[in-house]
Amino acid sequence: MLPRFACRFPSHDVQESWNPRAFPCGSRKLDRRSPAGDLYVGSYHRACRRAAEALEPGRLLILSARYGLLDLDDVVEPYDTPHGAAGSITADALLEQARGRGALLDGPVVALGGARHVSLVRSVWPGALSPLAGTRGMGEQMARLAAMRKHTAAPVRRNADPSPL
Repeated sequence: MLPRFACRFPSHDVQESWNPRAFPCGSRKLDRRSPAGDLYVGSYHRACRRAAEALEPGRLLILSARYGLLDLDDVVEPYDTPHGAAGSITADALLEQARGRGALLDGPVVALGGARHVSLVRSVWPGALSPLAGTRGMGEQMARLAAMRKHTAAPVRRNADPSPL
């Protein structure tokens, strides 16, 4: 199963300076209804979330393959709906959710994850940056995420094709 994304947004009262961060949540989830911020428990999700938190504090919205954009405190049922499967969020539905949340921005968006998920993020934010682009597999992605978390300069590549997982 492919990972999901989450988007980081600073608080609503400073929207003009928003700088979203997007990262995958992973397929490992709790087996019970939970707040979205607690639902995803995989090591890849945790690494991506720590890296995103190190990049910019602020509001976090999870991009679920099934539910689309979720606040951390939105309580949802666990699911097994991979990206692109029947019942998964579509680019058009995600765009409408982003509009409804006032999350369509001109500033940079950072997307952490594989090619399919970066592509979905870019359907809403075409200029999204992909710091994991060019990595050759999960090991390199985890190393780059650790470097980002430690505030070591991990390159953020503009217009680079995101790497597959």
